Amino acid sequence: MIFNEQYIAISELAKKIFENPELGYKEIKTKETVINFLRKINPNIYIDEFSTTGLKTSFYNEKDLTIAFIAELDAVYAPTHKSADPETGAAHNCGHYTQVAIALALYRFFYQSEAYKKYDFNLTFIFVPAEEYLDLAFRDELMANKKISYYGGKPEAMKLGVFDDIDIGICVHAMAGEFAERTIEVNCDLAGFLYKKYTFKGKATHAGFDPFSAKNAYSMSTLFNVALGLSRQQLKDSEMVRINPIVINSDMSTNVIPNNITVGTDLRTQSVDYMKEAAMKMDDAARGSAIALQGEVSIATQMGYLPFVQNRYLSEFVVKAFHKNNDIKAISNGNAISAAGDIGDLSLMIPCIQIGYSGFTGTIHGDDFIDIDPEYIYKVFPRFLSQVFEELNGKIDKTKLYKRTYKDYEKLILSIID
Repeated sequence: MIFNEQYIAISELAKKIFENPELGYKEIKTKETVINFLRKINPNIYIDEFSTTGLKTSFYNEKDLTIAFIAELDAVYAPTHKSADPETGAAHNCGHYTQVAIALALYRFFYQSEAYKKYDFNLTFIFVPAEEYLDLAFRDELMANKKISYYGGKPEAMKLGVFDDIDIGICVHAMAGEFAERTIEVNCDLAGFLYKKYTFKGKATHAGFDPFSAKNAYSMSTLFNVALGLSRQQLKDSEMVRINPIVINSDMSTNVIPNNITVGTDLRTQSVDYMKEAAMKMDDAARGSAIALQGEVSIATQMGYLPFVQNRYLSEFVVKAFHKNNDIKAISNGNAISAAGDIGDLSLMIPCIQIGYSGFTGTIHGDDFIDIDPEYIYKVFPRFLSQVFEELNGKIDKTKLYKRTYKDYEKLILSIID
């Protein structure tokens, strides 16, 4: 009944966030909207703030197990989307605005129903900034000023200890494309990724008068692209490897043989071990291409996000809740994609799941992405999530959980980029 009663208010709140998109670590208006809603529902609420715009609040049962429901605050840079902010280019074409609304629908339900009081776990809501890996020049400034240490919001929160008291993380995410029936998705694994910068160095000479003495950095980069293309058959299909090299820096002109050019590329894989192996192959291709044309290459590695393997044990509770519900007719189980998210980083510390939900049309991050079934997104799906929490209550086998520290995470990241 509560979900029916609050539907209009929740959908209007979602619309407000959608119409005011903000990029990561800049979600000032979104943060204010969330705080105002929470305080209207619960005037006595205690809210922790972190990472400029992050928020955390809990229903505390004095239990020794805590589950966090996590929502992401930020938008994508998509200036051609019809609802993009004309000044910043931000647009909510990844569906994060619906995550926030769903989290607030759940919070209001639990506060008004007091259902959480019977649970054998504490329930925490965490609103995290900067899930999207973009606007990096701004984040570089924040790093230079020591305001953040990570581009991604969840790794930053991990460093700050936001998740130290959390044992299980539950996220949700919009599913791309239209579905014939209202659908949820479980066990959709995500890729991890890193960035590589290859700076090829040669020798500049006059392109017409004396090209014979030159060492062409652009040709080295071209050879490198060819090497990457030919190496594709040596990369495992099961790892769903994605590589996208582009020229990101050059002062080339037509009358001078270029002596310096930088190629940047991401590298996406489904596992950390294979990420390291594929990165070594790419580095070798770059070095070989430079040597073949008597040049040099310097290599810089920047970590993105870790791969995300959803916790199959926790997903079982979602599947059980699905089979007991009467509102959602379809479930997708076990797909892996090459998209990435910083939930992968958090999943190194604690077991996590991310439940997908339909109700949209278009391509995620595309100009045509928009919600088309708000009743499902803001009423039916939050009610289903409340049933998932019911399913978890009293049934979690703690021996099947794990917990690592931020130091463990930091050590792994350093092993990848060194």
